[in-house]
Amino acid sequence: MSGSTPSERRLRAQIAANSRWAKEPDRSAATAPARAGLDARFAREVDPDGVLAPDELAKRVDAARRAYFQRLALASAKARRRKRGDAD
Repeated sequence: MSGSTPSERRLRAQIAANSRWAKEPDRSAATAPARAGLDARFAREVDPDGVLAPDELAKRVDAARRAYFQRLALASAKARRRKRGDAD
């Protein structure tokens, strides 16, 4: 696939992803390990010593998760703006 253009590689990746999800009876169960791993990462970040109460830890993990995805959204918006040639 070294001769593929970026758009062809993207299309191949989309085909693979759609083929995989077409065969998956329970998407939520299939992605549960990834979500649990990400939550564990956030838990380590917000409570490295493991001293928070479970309810407080859950609140902080939720806030850390939201901040993480907001940072991704901001970076994506900036990249799209740069690609269009707009100023930041």
